[in-house]
Amino acid sequence: MIVGVLVELSNKKIDRIFDYRVEERFIDSIKIGIRVEVPFGHQVLEGFILEIKKDSDVSNLKSIINIIDQDIILNRELIELGKTIQKKTLATLISCYQVMLPKALKAKKNTIINKKYDIYYKLNENIEGNFNKKQQEIINKCMMGKIKKEELVKISPSSLKTLIKKNILIEEKKEHYRLGYQDSSDKIKELTINQQRVVESVDLEKEDTYLLHGVTGSGKTEVYIKLIEKVLKNHKTALMLVPEISLTPQMVQRFSEVFGNRIAALHSALSEGEKYDEWRKINRKEVSIVIGARSAIFAPLSNLGIIIIDEEHSDSYKQDNNPRYDARDVAIIRSKTNHCPLVMGSATPSLESFARAGKGVFQLLSMPNRINGKKLPQVELIDMNQEIKKGNSYFSSELVKQIRDRLYRNEQVILLLNRRGYASFITCKNCGYTAKCPHCDITLTYHKTSNMLRCHYCGYATNLDKKCPECKEEAISSLGIGTERVEEELRKILKNARILRMDYDTTSRKGMHSKMISEFKNREYDILLGTQIVAKGLDFEDVTLVGVINADTSLNIPDFRSSETTFSLLSQVSGRSGRSNKEGSVIIQTFNPDHYAIQFVKNHDYIGFYRKEMKIRYQLKYPPYYYICYLKVSSKNCQEASRETNKIKRCLEKNLKEEIILGPSPANVFKLNNIYRYGIIIKYKKDISVYPILNNLVEHYRSNNKVNLELDFNPNHF
Repeated sequence: MIVGVLVELSNKKIDRIFDYRVEERFIDSIKIGIRVEVPFGHQVLEGFILEIKKDSDVSNLKSIINIIDQDIILNRELIELGKTIQKKTLATLISCYQVMLPKALKAKKNTIINKKYDIYYKLNENIEGNFNKKQQEIINKCMMGKIKKEELVKISPSSLKTLIKKNILIEEKKEHYRLGYQDSSDKIKELTINQQRVVESVDLEKEDTYLLHGVTGSGKTEVYIKLIEKVLKNHKTALMLVPEISLTPQMVQRFSEVFGNRIAALHSALSEGEKYDEWRKINRKEVSIVIGARSAIFAPLSNLGIIIIDEEHSDSYKQDNNPRYDARDVAIIRSKTNHCPLVMGSATPSLESFARAGKGVFQLLSMPNRINGKKLPQVELIDMNQEIKKGNSYFSSELVKQIRDRLYRNEQVILLLNRRGYASFITCKNCGYTAKCPHCDITLTYHKTSNMLRCHYCGYATNLDKKCPECKEEAISSLGIGTERVEEELRKILKNARILRMDYDTTSRKGMHSKMISEFKNREYDILLGTQIVAKGLDFEDVTLVGVINADTSLNIPDFRSSETTFSLLSQVSGRSGRSNKEGSVIIQTFNPDHYAIQFVKNHDYIGFYRKEMKIRYQLKYPPYYYICYLKVSSKNCQEASRETNKIKRCLEKNLKEEIILGPSPANVFKLNNIYRYGIIIKYKKDISVYPILNNLVEHYRSNNKVNLELDFNPNHF
C-alpha cells in the first residue's frame, strides 16, 4: 500500500504530496485524513494522509514511521475545502489545512496537549485483610460504587495509597472536557410577526444565501435561535459565527439557556486544551451547535443544516495572514456542499453583500423596526471645533451634562473611543523627535499603567524616559488620546462614578471579556469605556446613553472603506442605547459634523449611505464594482524589494491589458520587524483574467530566498 502525505512544512518549494510505503503492521489503521510521522530528508515530520493508492511513480520509497490518530482529523469535506481555498488564495495547501485545526491536531512535531481525566476508585472483588479505621471508612464508602479520588483523599491520602498498593481498590480513569455548559433553562422567546415572517422565509432544504438586514435591537438573535431549533428538529446540525470573541460569551450564554449542553464554542479566547476538547466534541458528534469566531467556519460538523453569520459586515471575518481566506466566502462553499441555507445578518451590511442582494444573488430579508416598536435612539452631533474654543478637549459640555443626568437616574452609559493606550504617540516639544519602533516604521504607543512605550505591531517595548534622546531636554510629551487618558480625565470630572475600562490591554487576560460584561450587566459599574470592543452585539437594558469620542478617527485612515467603516462603527455603537423600555440617546463628538457618513448615522439611514457610497465606489472603480488583489513584496534588503516590485509591475502590465494596475508604492507600514515592504494593487472584473498570471508569479518566487511575494484578494487593508 502507498499513501500520499502532505507534510507540515509551510514552504512553497515542497507544497505537494509525497508518496510513502505502508508496512504491513500499519495497513489496517490507514485512513485518508489522519496524521502520520514520516522521514523527510534528515528530519522526522508529521503530515496528513490525502491519498491511498496501490503503486507510485517514485522508486525506493521510504516508509511511514508511525500513525498518530485513530480518528479522522480531516474529513472528505474539509480536504476538498482546503483545495478550494488554496486555489482561491494561492496560499500553500498545508497552510489551508493547518488553519482548520486547533494546535493539538495540527500536523506539527512535538506538539502535545494533554487530555483531562477524572480518577475514580472501586472495590476489588476479593477484599481480605485487617484495616485501620480510615482504611475501613474508605472501603465502606466504595461499597456504594465508584467514588471520585478527591472524596477519598479527604478521608486519608496515606490510607488511600495503601489500599491501592494492596490492590484493594481499582483505579478507573474517565476523560472530562474542560468546558461545560448549563442545562437549558429557558424557552425560545415568542417571536414578533416580523421575526416570524423572516423565519418562515428561510427554506431549510435549499442552499440559498440570505442577507438579513435588521436594525439594532430588532431581535436578530432570536430569529437565529428559532431557525436553529427547526434545524435540530430535522436531526441536523447548525454553525453560528460571531465576529469578535467579546461577543461570544453573551451569545454562548443565550444559546446555552435554550439548547443546554448541545453547544460547543470555538474562539481564540479559549486555551489550547479547551479548543482541543471542543473540537473533539464536534468531531465525535456529541454536540449539534457550534458557536465561534472566524476559524469556527471549519468546524467538522456532519449533516450541516444551517450556517449563520452574525454582524456579517465585520472585517474580522477576513484572515490577515496566510491563507487569507474570508469566512463568508468559505460559508458559501460549505452551504453549497451541504445543500443548506446560509443566513448573514447585520444592521449595516457590507456594501458588497447588499449589492449582491440587490442583484438577486442573495435573498434580502428585512427587519426595519426594533422589537415592540421601540424607537431607535436620538442621535446628536457635537461639533468639537466649537468645543475646543470653549476649552473642552475631551468631553463636550453636553456629553458631561447627559452623563451626569444618567447617573442621577441610576442608568448606565457606554463611551466609545476608537483608540487604545494612554496616548497616540510621544514627541519632544523642543526638537520634534517622535518615539518610533526600531524594528517597524510606526510610532510607539504610551501605556501609563506600566509607564511603557509599546509597538502594537511587533510587540517591542521600552520604558518611557522624559529626557529626549535627540536634544537631551526634558521636553517629552504625549499627543493624541487613548482609553487610559480618557479614563483619567473622566475620573477628574465624575469623582464618584464607577468606571470600567474595556480595551485590548484590560481584556488580554483569559476570561476578562466575559467577566467585565457580566460585571457591567450586574450593575457593578455605571460607565463602560472602551474601544471598538464595546460597539457590537452587547445588550444592556439599563444603557440609555452612548457617547462617541473622536468619531473621526476611522475617517482619517487611508483606506477606500474608511467611510463605510465609520458609518458601521457609529451605527453599531449607537444601537447599544435604549434597548429596553427606557428611551436611548447618542452623542457623537466630531470635527467633521457635515461628513455624509456621520450625517447618515444621525438619521439611522443605511439605505441613504449605501446609495451615496456606491456612487463614489463606481466613480473610483472600487468594490463591489471591481475586485481587488494586493501584491505585497518584502525583503530584508530595501533595494532588492524595490527592484523586484518594479519587475513584477512590468510583468503585470505586459500580461494584463484590461485591468487597472496601481503602484508600486511603499506599504502603509513600510518597515515591519526589519522587513521592507512594497505593494501593487490590481483592480479587475473577472478572476479568470488575473489568476493564471498571479499563479505564475507565485511559482516564480517559490525558489527566491531573498524576496517574498504574498497575495491578498479583496483585502481589508493595504
